[in-house]
Amino acid sequence: MSSNLPEPTHQPRTQAGDITHPQADYLNVNAWQSNVLLISILIVALCGIAYELIIGTVSSYLLGNSVYQFSLTIGTFMFAMGIGSYLSKLLGKNLLNNFIVIEVVISLIGGACSLLLFIVFPMANAIYTWVMYSLIIIIGALVGMEIPILTTILSYRRSTRESIANVMSLDYLGALIGSVSFPLLLLPHLGLIRSSFAIGLANIFTAIVNIYFFRKTLKNTKLLMSIALSIFIMLVVFMVAGTRLTSFAENHLYFDQVIYQKQTPYQKLTLTRSNSTRDYRLFIDGHLQFSSRDEYRYHEALVHPVMSLEGKIENVLVLGGGDGLAVREVLKYPEVKVIDLVDIDPEITRMGKELPMLAMLNKQSLHHTKVNVFNADAFGFINQPGKAYDRVIIDMPDPHNEAINKLYSKEFYKMISRRMSPNGVLVSQSSSPFFTRRTFWGIEKTLSHVYSNTESYHITVPTFGIWGFHMASNNRDFPSNYNFQVENLWMNTEVMEHARFFSRDIAKIDVPINSIMEPKLYHLYLEDLNH
Repeated sequence: MSSNLPEPTHQPRTQAGDITHPQADYLNVNAWQSNVLLISILIVALCGIAYELIIGTVSSYLLGNSVYQFSLTIGTFMFAMGIGSYLSKLLGKNLLNNFIVIEVVISLIGGACSLLLFIVFPMANAIYTWVMYSLIIIIGALVGMEIPILTTILSYRRSTRESIANVMSLDYLGALIGSVSFPLLLLPHLGLIRSSFAIGLANIFTAIVNIYFFRKTLKNTKLLMSIALSIFIMLVVFMVAGTRLTSFAENHLYFDQVIYQKQTPYQKLTLTRSNSTRDYRLFIDGHLQFSSRDEYRYHEALVHPVMSLEGKIENVLVLGGGDGLAVREVLKYPEVKVIDLVDIDPEITRMGKELPMLAMLNKQSLHHTKVNVFNADAFGFINQPGKAYDRVIIDMPDPHNEAINKLYSKEFYKMISRRMSPNGVLVSQSSSPFFTRRTFWGIEKTLSHVYSNTESYHITVPTFGIWGFHMASNNRDFPSNYNFQVENLWMNTEVMEHARFFSRDIAKIDVPINSIMEPKLYHLYLEDLNH
């Protein structure tokens, strides 16, 4: 009996049970080569997450708002990986050659990404943003191409199910290693620019290893190896010259000469000097902290109003202020017995003690016997039981990210109130009532939620412009006149009288209370700066 059905087609299968791939003879992957590819997957994932973190950190450092920058960086990178995965099917059939070429290109672009971002930043925000997203999309797409290619190659030896399982498990493991290594090893020890070169070296080394193990299978092996070795040597040179390249990038970023810089686990510290005016300036994460020409105005306004109030001032707590300049002013009061300085970063307090320019500026304040330095998180320190403080001086950076936002929250202020003596008074630097008006009054609104009485005032610091402060207390009123008994360069009764007057353009406005659960303040801060 005849049939019109086609004859069944039998295709040879591998031992794993999959249909043999058309290129199985071309890619006869042995056990050693298979292991090399599996390790390559781990390194690819490690490098990919590291590039995300590097670009996100640079953008947070230069533009602020780390949550926003990291969210956009990671989201765009993942989207680009999806595009790359789709485009991988359009590549040619020479899978190993394609993988190695991609690794070579990633090592060049990824290795230079940090330095490139620092160089383009001073041009314009629009140019920086365009370059940043271009780097994210290009690197993300290239990384996205690699996983399908490697999965396909490995499936020539093992079943597709087993290949996918191996690839995905190593991909996730590599991402874990990369995400842990970046904050603990790369950033503190190499900094941003040298970290990107180090990750680029990992990519090009992976390419070189694969060229060696697959040298009999690849096309143009000698050419690929020559290019890869040349790039490897170039990246090694860049790593060795990393300090000079970092100095070049920093000098390109700042107007003045960079005389000291340090990337710590917490922040980037940069000290500059103007040769024409002998002006020293400290920057933390790119944000100016003080200028030696007029810092006395800021620190006298921060310290003397709260210290001049009647009552006991034996125990003083300074939160932040690791440069020792606020402590210098507190030490002018002989009644003070103990000053506890809490700053999370041991490097900034070391600078305040040992860096000649800073030690001279703060008059060796951090070496004084009354001063105890605690390198701890202010939030954790204040939430522990301990002595009651008569004065609390908050000298923290502006709330430009979510981490600092908590140090201006109602929860933080409540914890401080539990560590204050019955007539204790708090003072906080509060940004500019002119440039960041909603931020300034948001701090006051949050303090008013915790304390029964507040006092707001502002001064002019030439480097910063108009700058504001708030004092707060639960069991005392603030006087109508302030009398300053200690010697200082600028602060007096008349200055304080004018400081308490707010013109219409900086007058109090209604703003929300800031809390940890609803972090309003740093959003207001960023919106204020963009207006």
